[in-house]
Amino acid sequence: MQVKQTSGKAFERRVVFGKEKNLIALPDLVEVQRNSYQWFFQADREPDMRASQGLQELFDEIFPIESYDGSFALEFVRYYVDPVPISLDEARSRDLTWSRPLRATIRLINKKTGEIKEEEIYLGDFPAMTERGTFIINGTERVVVNQLARSAGVYYSADLGIPGQETFVAKLIPDRGAWIEYDLAPGDVLSVKIDNRKKIPVTMMLRAFGIQSTDEIISLFDGKEVEKDLVDDDVRGMLLAEDILSNDGSGTVEIRKNTRLTKEHMEVLWNHGRTKVWVWDIDPALAVTIERDNTDTPDAAMLELFRKLRPNEPARMENAREYITSIFFDPRRYNLGRVGRYKINRRLQLDIPNTERLLTVTDIVAIIKGLIRLRDGSEHMDDIDHLGNRRVRAVGELLQNQVRIGLLRMERIARERMTTTPDLATAMAKDLINVRPISAALREFFGSGQLSQFMDQTNPLAELTHRRRLSALGPGGLSRERAGFEARDVHHTHYGRVCPIETPEGPNIGLVTSLATFARINEYGFLVCPRRKVVDGKVTEEIVYLSADDEDEYYVGRADLPMDDEGNVLPSLTGGIYVRHHDNTIEIDPKELDYLDISPKQIVSISTALIPFLEHDDANRALMGSNMQRQAVPLVFPDSPIVGTGIEHRIAKDSGSCVVSRRAGTVTYVDADLIVIRTDDGGQDEYHMPKFRRSNQGTVIHQRPLVYTGQHVDANEIIGDGQACDQGELALGRNVVVAFVSWEGYNFEDAILLSQKLVKEDFYTSIHIEEYEVESRDTKLGPEEISRDIPNVGEDALKNLDEDGIVRVGAEVKAGDILVGKVTPKGESDQSPEEKLLRAIFGEKAREVRDTSLRVPHGEGGKVVEIKRLSREKNSEDLSPGVNEVVKVYVAQFRKITEGDKMAGRHGNKGVVSRIMAEEDMPYLSDGTPVDVVLNPLGVPSRMNLGQVLETMLGFVAMQRGYKVVTPVFESATAEDIAPDVKWIQQNKYPEMRDDCKITIYDGRTGEPMANQVMVGVMYMLKLIHLVDDKIHARSIGPYSLITQQPLGGKTQFGGQRFGEMEVWALEGYGAAHMLQEMLTVKSDDIRGRLKTYERIVKGENLAKPGVPESFRVLIKELQGLALDVEIMYADGSFGELVLNDDDDERGPRHVSFKPDATVDDLDAVFSPDVDAPAKAAGSNDLFNESAVEYSGLELHETDEERDAAILSDDLFESDPQTGEQGDED
Repeated sequence: MQVKQTSGKAFERRVVFGKEKNLIALPDLVEVQRNSYQWFFQADREPDMRASQGLQELFDEIFPIESYDGSFALEFVRYYVDPVPISLDEARSRDLTWSRPLRATIRLINKKTGEIKEEEIYLGDFPAMTERGTFIINGTERVVVNQLARSAGVYYSADLGIPGQETFVAKLIPDRGAWIEYDLAPGDVLSVKIDNRKKIPVTMMLRAFGIQSTDEIISLFDGKEVEKDLVDDDVRGMLLAEDILSNDGSGTVEIRKNTRLTKEHMEVLWNHGRTKVWVWDIDPALAVTIERDNTDTPDAAMLELFRKLRPNEPARMENAREYITSIFFDPRRYNLGRVGRYKINRRLQLDIPNTERLLTVTDIVAIIKGLIRLRDGSEHMDDIDHLGNRRVRAVGELLQNQVRIGLLRMERIARERMTTTPDLATAMAKDLINVRPISAALREFFGSGQLSQFMDQTNPLAELTHRRRLSALGPGGLSRERAGFEARDVHHTHYGRVCPIETPEGPNIGLVTSLATFARINEYGFLVCPRRKVVDGKVTEEIVYLSADDEDEYYVGRADLPMDDEGNVLPSLTGGIYVRHHDNTIEIDPKELDYLDISPKQIVSISTALIPFLEHDDANRALMGSNMQRQAVPLVFPDSPIVGTGIEHRIAKDSGSCVVSRRAGTVTYVDADLIVIRTDDGGQDEYHMPKFRRSNQGTVIHQRPLVYTGQHVDANEIIGDGQACDQGELALGRNVVVAFVSWEGYNFEDAILLSQKLVKEDFYTSIHIEEYEVESRDTKLGPEEISRDIPNVGEDALKNLDEDGIVRVGAEVKAGDILVGKVTPKGESDQSPEEKLLRAIFGEKAREVRDTSLRVPHGEGGKVVEIKRLSREKNSEDLSPGVNEVVKVYVAQFRKITEGDKMAGRHGNKGVVSRIMAEEDMPYLSDGTPVDVVLNPLGVPSRMNLGQVLETMLGFVAMQRGYKVVTPVFESATAEDIAPDVKWIQQNKYPEMRDDCKITIYDGRTGEPMANQVMVGVMYMLKLIHLVDDKIHARSIGPYSLITQQPLGGKTQFGGQRFGEMEVWALEGYGAAHMLQEMLTVKSDDIRGRLKTYERIVKGENLAKPGVPESFRVLIKELQGLALDVEIMYADGSFGELVLNDDDDERGPRHVSFKPDATVDDLDAVFSPDVDAPAKAAGSNDLFNESAVEYSGLELHETDEERDAAILSDDLFESDPQTGEQGDED
């Protein structure tokens, strides 16, 4: 046990229990993102000194662009990346993309005259990466997730069906272009499929690649001429290596060379008196393939290949040659890529130069030889889930692929313009180049691409893990539906490269993973991890980064193998040591050991490495623990864990949430917003700290200084804490005293019992900021106005608004309060003379407007902390068309912990707060210390996450002894380590405490001791973002779906609870007929019925009878859509539509059916108020028993039209003046 000091200027003393010394520090945890973006742009290099990679490689690939007649060409010279013109804060506040302009120097060359015009062209804005490895797109922070996709290369597999009927396959996957599949089928035929088209013999493809003769093909496969006796068993089926001439001396060839010998051929040879014959010694599969190939020249092979690949086009030689050249020999259409060439060379032991990116005859021959070896059992199949066959496409490469699409479109437009521009001799390069396709491609990638994601900013750990995420999904990757178990499973090559623990629990399990702590990405995109080199059983200090392919060849031991003082690995009692080799653990002699791991924590990701005693937790619970730490809400008073794992300070630093000094120097000024440091080299650095800024998830982003004036700081030192940080260490939760004891059923099913102290002392209080936005637009009736002058609103509702109608900063607002006053012009009918006079006198003031103000939604509220205004006059380029002004209001609220909030520890031990009890009623220890949290002891045994018990014990000991501890994963503290401190506590504090830290506790209400001793200790507990305030919801009336007319669902839509099929069965089972009818009619989609019901509730009358649900009408229409003539027929034989009867007079619904000869006058006659409708009651209560009544070509269904018209008008349900909610607009 040793004592060390952590980073952060408070220098807390932490006792370290780790056995291993850290050989290398953790790498920069965001380097994956930064390095890849740097690879793409090479912004730090001189324009003429850039390597052919990333953007430079794209320009080299696309240019020169020649006109169709070859007389003009556009050539690329160099590109320049300008600095970002606006600050990060400005981009965020004005909803802009933080991007850097790209310029390129382009030459237009007239090849006829030799004239060269060179000019600089603006190629658009490229989103720039922030220091934190993120992008600001339209004002919001986004992350490009790394994709883990199958690498280009050659892969061998086999379909091992019936013995003797196996098919062996070699798939050649290029970086771009056609996939080629070679297979060796049961009949010993070597065939090839190009892009899953028809099979052709491999020899035909070789001829199309320029091989002239069959002899040449045979020699490529090391065929030799041998003389065989005709009586040998294996002669039949071999290829002749000579022409067999006829017996008559004429010299005619009877059996041609390269013919496969059959029984008939053998008889001819016997008849000629031959006993021996010259044949080719080649593989039978090649002999069969040559026999099946009906072409003998390259041209014939090309023509036949073209017929197979393009069966609907005329097979002409020039078409065939052009097509074959384009799919195999045009680098733009077919390219193995740098990685593909590297993988093919490595897999087939070739030494073709890395610059050769096309498929060669040598490649094809090597692939076929590999297939034959696979059939013979001397070649192994490839595992597509092996990390040697999967590579990481980081942001730079994903961006390159997207920009390529834009540049290819740009190239096509430039070529067309070269053809269509009338006077090309006077044109400039900028007239030919259109940069819109590049901007569109970038917009699509960053705005809506599957791998460009809205950043998870719940807390610093969530931000960091999002940037280190690996996804197998996305373009060119897997899809959730197609991914099987193997693709999701943990693979032996994941060790030290990909975390086996951290992955989502839902449909993405195993497809979305996280980078392991020490893993890096090599130049080819493969994951590598560090190992210590071992020479002759002695461990050296040399560190080597091994890829999964390399590691398979070596014996690798774990980091904590026993060693003597000189670094020699010591054997176990059996004389050997256990090491990893391929996917096995085997015992070897220490002298054979090649490498050692560098740290026990290199197996897991940073999120999992934060869980103390991880090795004592079941993997499923560890997974939940890793994931739930990312959901912890930053608290107002953060507290770093008493039981840490030693990497908290690195996560706080690398996540970008803490303020880190760029250069060494002395602090000259500090306040809440600004730190100024005079650097040692005479410069001055300023650090601005954001205050109460809203994150993407509504949590708070807030920094505070840790230094004082006159203090000297080193470069790269933490000088300010961010949210969820404490003295430069990550602090996602609080250390609380917990007891594992059942308590009156309040911790049944993982519920959590809390002390009122945690609420009173703001242990779990967090700040949440919500953004509300309103736009004033141009409408057909005139512009909307942001104004304090709102119709039908009392002065009380306006008390917090300024003269423009916008709420003032600092105002307390609750649900329904106006945040921004806004009025919208109403549709106007013909004006009366008086209205015209008023309009003439008072101008616009007298016009009719509607209140469309922005109000605080249901269940929300808080304090206004910021207002942002963007108007067309000031920020014209930022607003979308038709918008004159945008106002954003930020409302912050304090959220104390309350019943219904979700809490969790770090071991997947999650639960919901069920009751908050008075501090004096909580159980307490013998010295009067009350317990903060009571957990259910049944949450431990079945979940098998004993880490929480060990953490609780160690936390208790550390708290009593007054220190904080570091207990790294896989090398945690043991009972022996803490035994002296336990003894001290027993002697000085709690004599009744047992060695396993169980202790007597007393019931706070009675003062009686509990029957048994209880596990009490200190646990680090988090408050998660699943807060009850965001979830609780109620609805009476609200919006309805336009199609089905049923209430919407979910809190965001102010929806209702779905009453589904099974709930209907429940009510049917209990015979609750009236409740059921109500559920399916007036509470759902009986449009008129619900209006009538609302009206009668308002008037205090008895409720109307339910009518016909809209879904019944939809069913009728569906059936009619199936060409079934379904109509509603009444008892008297008439037809019509079901409608609600207005009166509560026991009569069923009436109906209207329009006669074909009805006129407008007929309608007036029906709906004029003085008409006495001659309705007669049929006297029956049956639904369909109402007789139809004819009147002027119409059948009548209403008696009180004025009332119906009033109910159906907008006025009654337009908007509730209290809440501003749109009501039942039908």
